[in-house]
Amino acid sequence: MRGRGFHGVFEHERREGQEFVVDVDLVVDLAPAGASDDLTDTVNYGEVGAAVLARIEGDPFDLIERLADIIASDALSHSEVDEVTVTVHKPQAPVGVPFGDVTVRVTRRRDPVPVVVAVGANLPHGLARPEDTVASALESLTHHPAIRVVATSAAFDTAPVGGPADQPDYVNAVVLARTTLSPTSLLRQLHAVEASFDRRREVRWGARTLDLDLVQYGDPAGGTDVVSDRERLTLPHPRAHERGFVLVPWLDADPGAVLRVGADVVPVAELLAPLDTSDVRRRPDAPTEEV
Repeated sequence: MRGRGFHGVFEHERREGQEFVVDVDLVVDLAPAGASDDLTDTVNYGEVGAAVLARIEGDPFDLIERLADIIASDALSHSEVDEVTVTVHKPQAPVGVPFGDVTVRVTRRRDPVPVVVAVGANLPHGLARPEDTVASALESLTHHPAIRVVATSAAFDTAPVGGPADQPDYVNAVVLARTTLSPTSLLRQLHAVEASFDRRREVRWGARTLDLDLVQYGDPAGGTDVVSDRERLTLPHPRAHERGFVLVPWLDADPGAVLRVGADVVPVAELLAPLDTSDVRRRPDAPTEEV
C-alpha cells in the first residue's frame, strides 16, 4: 500500500509529508475459505488495505517503528489472523547520505488469550472407555505448543441432551487455557484432535467418541471476547448458557467464570441457578487439576 503521510521527527516532514510504502504479510488458515468459497471465512484484504492507508495518511508518528507496530495491531484485530509481518518503507527519509530505501520490519503474534473448551465423549474409542478418551484429549491439549492449559475441571457423568434417545451417558469436562492461535486456527486444531479419536459427524447431537467445543474466546469481563455468528465459527457457543453439562464443569474449574449471553455478561453461577442439574454427576475418580 502506498500513501502520503507526515510521519517523522523533523518539522519539514510534518509540514510537507512524503510517500510511504507498507507491505503486510498475514499468516491465515485458508482451509475454511478454500472449502466454502465464502468471504466471511477469511480476511477481507480490501479492509486490511484501507486500514493501512488510513494509518499512513492519518495522525503522524515520530518513528516508522511506531507506525509499523500500530498497523500490526490493526491486522491482529481480525479473528482469522495468527501472525503478521509489517514492513514500512520510507524511500525519501532525510538520512543525509545516498541510499536506496529505509525500512522497518516488525513481526507480531497474538498475545495469549483465555479460552474455554468443553470436552465430551460417550462412545468407546478402540479399547478406551469414554472417560479414558476425555483424559487423553486433555493430555493432547496440554502438549500442544500454542495452547497452555491453565485448569481442567473434574469429569462428570451426564445424561445426553438432544439427538437420538438411545445413546449412553456422556463423560464431560471443561478446559481453561490460553492460546496464541486465532479463533479459526484454534477451532481447526480442536477438530484435528477430534479426528485423531475417530470423531464422525453423521448425526446431529448423536453419540461420539470425542467432542471438543470452543465455548468462549477471550475475556467478556474485559470486553476482549470474540463474538461471531458465522456458520463455521459461532462465538460464544450459542447453547452453552443453557447446558448444565457445560456450566457445571466450567464452574468447577473456575468459580468466578462469566459468559456473554446476548449483550450481557453473566456469572456462570447465575446461569446454573435455574437449571436442573441432577443428571450431571461428578465422577469420583477425576479431581480438578490446575496447571
